[in-house]
Amino acid sequence: MKLYGYFRSSASYRVRIALNLKGLDAEHVSVHLVKHGGEQFSDNFRVVNPDALVPALLDTDKGLDIVLNQSLAIIEYLEEKYPQPALLPTNLADRAHIRSLALSVACEIHPLNNLRVLKYLTGTLGISEEQKNTWIQHWCVSGLAALEQRLAADKRTGDFCFGNRPGLADCCLVPQIFNAQRFNCDLSGMPTLMRINQHCLSLAAFVNAMPMNQADAE
Repeated sequence: MKLYGYFRSSASYRVRIALNLKGLDAEHVSVHLVKHGGEQFSDNFRVVNPDALVPALLDTDKGLDIVLNQSLAIIEYLEEKYPQPALLPTNLADRAHIRSLALSVACEIHPLNNLRVLKYLTGTLGISEEQKNTWIQHWCVSGLAALEQRLAADKRTGDFCFGNRPGLADCCLVPQIFNAQRFNCDLSGMPTLMRINQHCLSLAAFVNAMPMNQADAE
């Protein structure tokens, strides 16, 4: 397998965690999102992913090359192809619950703070760095506060987002916490999220996936 990604991409970070939790090896191919005008826009990478986004996963199955994009689709593919250790439980309602938590991060919080959105705000719309940071902090904190409320009230929450074993939701939560801390978001009112984040970061699968531990880290 090849994983095309960028060390600081939250979506790439999610997939790295999932690969590590499952004990899977993948060749990591760096696609720098800033240098050379953004390597994701190169003709070579657009062949891999016409959306010009990371991550993308190249796998070979029965002699056929399979190219996947979108981090959650990639993780679900890994879950189905390599079901153990599982990132989702067997119960239907619990699986939907975990997917809902993961999607809250991947679809509600992260897109508003994605690099291309921020570049549009500062470039095309001409907002200041201070205004950009205010934007980031607002959407990160409001989204994570809602997630805190859900997890704190749910009896299924344990050391991790669901019970006492890391899974799909944790793969999404930890990169978002990292991103929020990078932009000095106030997370003091989110003890459940911070406790889960701390448990996750006690595991090698999460530590080894961190941006600063990647070969293309700057």
